Amino acid sequence: VGTSDSEQAFCWLMQELAKSHAALPSIEELTITLRELVPQVSQFGTFNFLLSNGEALWAHCSTKLHYLIRQHPFAQATLMDRDWTVNFADLNNPGDCVAVIVTTPLTSNEQWTAFEPGELIVFVDGVPLP
Repeated sequence: VGTSDSEQAFCWLMQELAKSHAALPSIEELTITLRELVPQVSQFGTFNFLLSNGEALWAHCSTKLHYLIRQHPFAQATLMDRDWTVNFADLNNPGDCVAVIVTTPLTSNEQWTAFEPGELIVFVDGVPLP
């Protein structure tokens, strides 16, 4: 399905996940399977991806990804490429927690964490699992 290498990689990954799990796997089981499958795709080139099952978000860095966690107390964020600031305290509730995952950091006044090449991180409720 599809003609791009990204579409082919995604379809292969979905096929292999279906072969590995007859029913919806737990977050831990799916993480183990992804850790086994991702190197097989990554050998063909850059393979950054985000994948979610509605309960967790898996982020894999082949070359370059960054993330940050926004949670209470929310602060202001200033965009890197524009003179524009957002006050996230006005847009969120105290119990909110959000992971933002990007190729290149978007803001100049927040602490972005770089992924290591080849790293797979699982986020649940906006927080990376250990």
